[in-house]
Amino acid sequence: MSACTIISDSTCDFSAFQAKASRVEIVPFHYSDTTGSFTGDDDLFQSVSPRDFYRLIMSGRVLHTSQPSQLEFADAFRRVLEGDGEAVVFCISSGLSGGYNGAVLARNLLSEENPDAERRIHIVDSLLASTPMHILVDEACRRRDQGWSAEQIASWALDARYELQTLFMVDGLEALHRGGRVPKTVAVAGDKLNVKPLLTFDLEGKLALCGATRGRKKGLAKLEANFEKKHADGEAPLVVGIGDADAVAEADALADRLRAHYPELRVLRSTIGPTIGCHVGAGMISCCFWGADRRG
Repeated sequence: MSACTIISDSTCDFSAFQAKASRVEIVPFHYSDTTGSFTGDDDLFQSVSPRDFYRLIMSGRVLHTSQPSQLEFADAFRRVLEGDGEAVVFCISSGLSGGYNGAVLARNLLSEENPDAERRIHIVDSLLASTPMHILVDEACRRRDQGWSAEQIASWALDARYELQTLFMVDGLEALHRGGRVPKTVAVAGDKLNVKPLLTFDLEGKLALCGATRGRKKGLAKLEANFEKKHADGEAPLVVGIGDADAVAEADALADRLRAHYPELRVLRSTIGPTIGCHVGAGMISCCFWGADRRG
């Protein structure tokens, strides 16, 4: 059996340490401000700390993101093909970005020089991003280490992506307004009322507003209650992914409360990376886990 490589774009929110330890190759997204004078790669916070990055966002700097180029994907794929291996490639939801399509086009171009490219490079539209994508890629690594082939992992992932339950709390509506998610009037009114929006992913991989709370304490209680209600019991690994965008203490406290109720619980703590952070702003907390198939 050929060696299986796990590749993911940087929206999976692995840390650099986690990526190295799990042997996940990262293809980075990029970001820049409106003038182009400030640019960076989403290198898993190796060149800038989370605190400094989110302070920049909070200062009012508006950053835009761009997906990996076809060349960047092609370079990663070519290394796999030259090593006679195979790969599973996890991409941010096509409902949020064109990264998946870019990866497919890169593989198609490589097929002209290597007819085995399509057979050996398996590309998965995660229909997710950030914390739930982190869980999906983490589980893919576990299965790789158990000896699963790239084809087996890719086939599993196409169903598993619907079994991930996701709830995000963002600190305000302004970042969502800038992204076209809510009108300006709603953003202003919501911020005045201290409303904390709750979001999830729909079946098409798009962000969906599924509620709101007055204040962060109630929002965190909602995240905890959602895990209590929807997590898979005995049918899937008891894992929870908790991510934060410069809200470390609150996210750690949420993890501690869940561990207290479920001593066997494995907690995957992550920092919301620059790509997603550009769009949600500081203060976001996510709680994601395995549950029932969302397709019903």
